[in-house]
Amino acid sequence: MNEKFAITKKAGIYGMIGNIFLLIIKAIIGFVSHSQAMIADSFNSAGDIFASLMTFIGNKIASVPHDEDHNLGHGKAEYIFSMFISISMIFVSSKLLYDSVITLVKGSELHFSWFLVVVCVATIITKLWLFLYTKRAYQKHHNILLEANMKDHKNDCIVTTFTLLSVLLTLANIYWFDSIVGIGISLWICYTGITIFIESYNVLMDISVDDKTKKLILDMIHTYEEIKEVETIVSTPVGDKYLVFLTICLDGNMSTFESHKLADSLENTINGLDKIYKTVVHVEPV
Repeated sequence: MNEKFAITKKAGIYGMIGNIFLLIIKAIIGFVSHSQAMIADSFNSAGDIFASLMTFIGNKIASVPHDEDHNLGHGKAEYIFSMFISISMIFVSSKLLYDSVITLVKGSELHFSWFLVVVCVATIITKLWLFLYTKRAYQKHHNILLEANMKDHKNDCIVTTFTLLSVLLTLANIYWFDSIVGIGISLWICYTGITIFIESYNVLMDISVDDKTKKLILDMIHTYEEIKEVETIVSTPVGDKYLVFLTICLDGNMSTFESHKLADSLENTINGLDKIYKTVVHVEPV
């Protein structure tokens, strides 16, 4: 297993351990104190456990090397399981939004407790550590499963900070803010889920390589004076990288050996780009 998959596996395991711990203490304190924001936060932790589990399973499948049935490997498993994560986030946020709105209309029964404050602080510290760990791994490997978890941990730091604020405001007899925070948490989770879903969907629907990388490819092609024209550039995602197909036009009088030598050189040059999995060059005579 290469470094990318090993680090993603660790991120999934650490996420599950941290989120199980947070789910237990949030749920107990949230229901005892009748804090809608804390209850929402506990449901969010339950979703985080599912996300970490999907990261672990998706990474395990994606790490399987290519075989006769899957010639380009199993990299798209990352996007299938990140889509599962996004759907779970949208589903959980819908339930939380409904509960928070009902509480806002009927009134909150939140009771202040220093245990709520302790849970919030423990959550922020735990999630901040998980965010920094996952961010460092994502910046190195750009795995969408790591990205989904990184965003999730960051969101948790932000929403739990607001949960802490809503708890402290009850000391001033301000109870409505608790439901407002619950609504805000729900909308934020939903937004994050939608963005991850769109990114995963685009890859699974074979979105082309981005314009910046395409320009780099064209710049490399233009360094070869022998290439008269670029007829086609077609690309398809393979995990977090792209398979690129090129059709280039060369002088028809060039020998087969020389044209293939140039094509091999171009393939090796383009394969040096971070986002490129493999390049296939087809030669047409002009």
